[in-house]
Amino acid sequence: MEANLPEKRYYSIGEVATALDVKTSLLRFWEKEFKQIQPKKKQSGVRKYTPEDVQQIQFIHHLLKEKGLTIEGAKKELKRIPSGDPKRALIEKLQKIKVELLQIKEQL
Repeated sequence: MEANLPEKRYYSIGEVATALDVKTSLLRFWEKEFKQIQPKKKQSGVRKYTPEDVQQIQFIHHLLKEKGLTIEGAKKELKRIPSGDPKRALIEKLQKIKVELLQIKEQL
């Protein structure tokens, strides 16, 4: 899932919530549950999300909403991913699929 956000240095919680079609309260909840989400906070408490924060949130959204994992399952998946990089995890998964497809091709 790719959030439709303009390129900026920081995004508000409302912008991120709208892009992912979730409520701001859910983002606050995920922030408490997942150490990977650490938006910058002004003294007033206003959250500012970096593009990297948004990427992490998108991956967590994918694990929870699209793959149907529980919070604990998503935490385990995030720990399993090398250095917490969802792109690297996806590349590794695609490489494994490629090897499997090449093996199947050889069998044909």
